[in-house]
This record gives sequence, structure tokens and C-alpha cells, in this order.
Amino acid sequence: MSKPRVAVVFGGRNSEHAVSLMGAGSVLEVIDHDKYEVIPIGIAQDGRWLLASGEQRYAIEDGELPVVQETGAALALPSGELVAFEAGTIPVELGAVDAVFPVMHGPFAEDGTIQGLLEMAGVRYVGSGVLASAVGMDKAFMKTVIAAAGLPVGKYVVVRDRDWRLDRQRVLKEVEELGWPVFVKPARAGSSQGISKAQDAASLETAIEFAREHDPKVMVEAAIPGREIECAVLQSPGDEPPIASQPGEVIVEGGQEFFDFEAKYYPDQMRLDVPADLPAEVAERVRELAVRAFEALGCEGLSRVDFFYTPTGQVIFNEINTMPGFTSLSVAPQLLGASGITYPELVDRLIQLALARSPGLR
Repeated sequence: MSKPRVAVVFGGRNSEHAVSLMGAGSVLEVIDHDKYEVIPIGIAQDGRWLLASGEQRYAIEDGELPVVQETGAALALPSGELVAFEAGTIPVELGAVDAVFPVMHGPFAEDGTIQGLLEMAGVRYVGSGVLASAVGMDKAFMKTVIAAAGLPVGKYVVVRDRDWRLDRQRVLKEVEELGWPVFVKPARAGSSQGISKAQDAASLETAIEFAREHDPKVMVEAAIPGREIECAVLQSPGDEPPIASQPGEVIVEGGQEFFDFEAKYYPDQMRLDVPADLPAEVAERVRELAVRAFEALGCEGLSRVDFFYTPTGQVIFNEINTMPGFTSLSVAPQLLGASGITYPELVDRLIQLALARSPGLR
């Protein structure tokens, strides 16, 4: 029998383009080529799908972020069949794809858009479906769903584009009622892109305008004192319940005030203490809430759920990532590694989960 064909897709039209490439490079390095036929596909910053060539760079080199190289053949995926287009030549059919591994983050990728495209094409894929991906990407809807599921959520204000343009003073007053400081974030971005900390009203407008460079919809959250605790949740085969990792604690070491882009992706900027130094009952509470968040959104594959553990002993939900950072050194793979699942095993398990499920409604 022929090997399953797995397309590893990366890049995309958003500010997390480089983060996607870093994760894809790690996946391509460990995926079992004896078990799968692997096709690397890059989505350029203008949205074109390209067959990745041997010239493709996946890592940060000399401080320069990687981008999809525009040297490969252009691709299309109609009805699950890959087709290559070269200028001045007849399109070439490359055959069916059994599963897609979308190592992608942010808008037009992790937000249900690529999942919807793959559903329409009838192609299986790794990770959560359209609705879970869309809700997980939009922090406002995410927190609405999570709060409805009974998980504790911090105070926040959603700044919508129309309100900011037409009724700015009302918005600023609502935010001031949260107290200072506040964290200002694009509502639909990840990898800490566009995030800043506003200490007072004077810095708030600047912070909101900075977030709006990434997304016209902005989330402003009250600062929650405490430790940042993270937990990975992995879907189990069949009807078994999801697996929650040991919780880990993120420690920023590079001088940043919070866990920003540099702390996440540049060397020696953070460490992950896993298992986190928590009382046993708190660690179990984190794991229980992480699984509840995963199931509340209807997630599949892998997610990372982030919490704050306060000095008063509360565990408060921060956010869920339906396609978390996926290099071998990213938080979710490290958490599962400490729980006995190696990075190559994780990649293989996610592909097997994708191959086992049927496309369409389920």
C-alpha cells in the first residue's frame, strides 16, 4: 500500500507568518518520512500557495525572520487534488492529499478560514474544526463561550472599530473602570503581536492604536496579579477523554515586562518550569479547567490553555490557543514532553487523529 500523503502547510497572510515557518521547520524535521509522503507547501504573504523548494528557510537567522520563498511552483487544491501551475506550461496534477497539517497561526489561517477551505475540498486536516478555530481566534467570543461554560474569566472591555471611531470617550471611560494597569491586545491575533501594557489613561490611546495596526477589534483586559500557568490538552483516539499535560509556568528572563514576541521566539528570553511548583490540588484544578475549555469550544487535535494563578489561590482563565506555537521548543510540545509524549510522537499522533476522522460535519 502507498504511504499516506501529508501536506505540511505554513506561512500565510498575517503578522504570524514567520512563527508559522518556524513551527513547520520543526515538523518537517521530525515527521516520519518512512511512514508518510510529505509535501511542504508555503502560503506566501500575498496568499499564493507554493510548493516549497530546497531553498526554503524556516529559522531565524542573524535576527532575520523567515518568509515563504517564492521559488516553487504555484499550487491549487480543488476537491482534494493538488495541481501545480508553472508559467507557460500545462497544469500538472500531483495527486490526492490524505491529510493537511496546517502549522499556521493568526487570521486567514488559525481562525477557521483554512479549515473551511479544507472542509469544502473534502480534505482531512490536523487540529480543530471551523467553529472551534474561529471562536478560539476571537478573544471576545472565546471569553463569552468560556464564561458560559462556568470557567472563571477576568474583567475586560471589547473595543470595536465603529465605537472607537465614533464614541471614543465612552470607550476610554469603560476601560478606566477596569483599573490600572491594563493589557491591550488585538482581538484576533496571537504570538503576542500588537500587545502592550497601558499604565494610565495617557498611554491607553497609544496602546489601542498599536493593537489596531493588527486588528480593528481590540481587547482590553484588567491586569491579573499572579503567575502565568499553561496546560496542553491533546485529543485522545476514539471516544476517550482528552489528555491534559502537567501544568507549566512561564518565566520571562530577557528583561521584558510580560511574555511578548521576543520572549516567546528569541533564544534565552524565557524558561518553562514544568511541572509548575503548585499545590497538588491547584495543578489538578488547572488540568480540569483546561479540559473543560477544550471541550467547551469543541476543540480537536491539540490546544494550549493559559491561566493565571493568583496570590489568593484563584485559577483564572486567560485564553486558549487551538493551534499553539509548534516548534520543538514551544510551550505545548514541552508540556506534553514532560508528560511523556515526545515531539515526534506528538506530530505522528496529530496526523493519525486527522487521518482517522471523516471530513464534514461530525
